[in-house]
Amino acid sequence: MRPHKKLEVWKAGMKLTSDIYASVNTFPDTEKYGLVSQMKRASVSIPANIAEGAARQTKKEFRQFLFIARGSLSELDTHLELSLNLNLIEKEIFRDLSNQINKINAMLNGLLKSLTS
Repeated sequence: MRPHKKLEVWKAGMKLTSDIYASVNTFPDTEKYGLVSQMKRASVSIPANIAEGAARQTKKEFRQFLFIARGSLSELDTHLELSLNLNLIEKEIFRDLSNQINKINAMLNGLLKSLTS
């Protein structure tokens, strides 16, 4: 088994990505190449960077990829907030996705802290 597949934060990132893909299906076609594309790309970047970092040789390299994942998470959070402001997403779905983002952020921060020790 690849090392990233053991990480709960990677699993949470994969679930978030799947949920983002499902939620943007209701967005208007005019957002297909705008917000929808940006949200999909940012969400995919989260577990992808966790996976790439976990495969690296040093803790320093792993940390760098976790920082990138955390940046993508913040980007996604902004896209999600904008989607709510534009009435493109229901409040209940927004809350669920925001909760997932907050959970993953805490997990990333914890993992980053453990790699510093």
